Amino acid sequence: MTGIRHILVLPDRDAAEEVAEALPERFGVSQEPQLVRDALAGEDDAEDAQWLVVIEDPARALDPAALDAFADEYDGWLEAE
Repeated sequence: MTGIRHILVLPDRDAAEEVAEALPERFGVSQEPQLVRDALAGEDDAEDAQWLVVIEDPARALDPAALDAFADEYDGWLEAE
């Protein structure tokens, strides 16, 4: 069985950075999450960008429902794979 990748979608960089910092303590994530700026289609304004926090889960140990609830605390969500 191979691992999976979880993608949390956050409204801004600050929220994404806070989520990335909290993941190790809250979920025991050992690998550093990747932060990715995702510009909305057709938008040039940086204010209209979402931020993605990409979490590698090689052991499939993370609960998607818990990750979604966590992202929701920051007005975000877990992107369905």
